[in-house]
Amino acid sequence: MADPPEPLPSEPDVDDVTRAVLIASRLLVAVSVRSLATVQDRVTLPQFRLLKALSAQGGAKLVSLAERLGVNPSTATRMVDRLIAAGLAERGVNPGNRRESVLRLTEEGRTLVADVSAARRREITSIVQRLAPEQRTALVDALTAFTEAGGERPMPGDDGEPYPLGWSDTAIPLH
Repeated sequence: MADPPEPLPSEPDVDDVTRAVLIASRLLVAVSVRSLATVQDRVTLPQFRLLKALSAQGGAKLVSLAERLGVNPSTATRMVDRLIAAGLAERGVNPGNRRESVLRLTEEGRTLVADVSAARRREITSIVQRLAPEQRTALVDALTAFTEAGGERPMPGDDGEPYPLGWSDTAIPLH
């Protein structure tokens, strides 16, 4: 008598996929937190988000930054004031409209963003290198589909990194 055929692997249901994504998101958040550990005495995670947004835009008006980060302008003002006091950002005159001010990173702010981003990239690279090539391919396909389903787009800028920790230029205000 022949052996019964092997059962086909069942496809994961939505709960299985959700659980796997939540576990992976904990890892990614932990990587982000560890990348900030060397500068935690200088900036908080929300302040780093603002620095990263300024880095991507090269300069921005306060209202635009607040909208992009999904915070009230008064919250953004307090964050910017602290970053200016720390020497990481500066206010300048908008060359397109001299009545407006524009926020920019200082050289020190650009260095901080680059260092934290590089630390995050190194740790993620280390994790990805432990995957077999076919797992890397599957991961790229799965993460691409996931981010597209969530409406996430690549961030404008030289490094091509997505918006860190889930904010985008279409952020929903949290008022």
